[in-house]
Amino acid sequence: MTFVTRIRLQSGNRPALEHVVDEIRTTAERKGAELRGPHSAPAERLQVPQYKSTTGDQSRQFQSWDYTVYTRQMEIVGHNDVARQVAEFDFPEGVHVEVELEQVEQMA
Repeated sequence: MTFVTRIRLQSGNRPALEHVVDEIRTTAERKGAELRGPHSAPAERLQVPQYKSTTGDQSRQFQSWDYTVYTRQMEIVGHNDVARQVAEFDFPEGVHVEVELEQVEQMA
């Protein structure tokens, strides 16, 4: 049985995100692991309204807070030790990481 580790990284700080992706790629290459990706999703632009009071009076607003979220997805096939090492990285603040493990049975 083979394990596929999916790693999803999100951040509003693109240079920090790219640094983490490069670090994962370098680690996988150095250990000889099969790495798929990074796959880039389109940047997501978000707007958050900011109210001048806590009463929710929508007529009294500051300008909306706009920001962009960048997403990268990668997969490590097999090499559980590499996947474990990557999941234990000390990720920078502002980079959100989701790790999902899937067990794949091979057809005989």
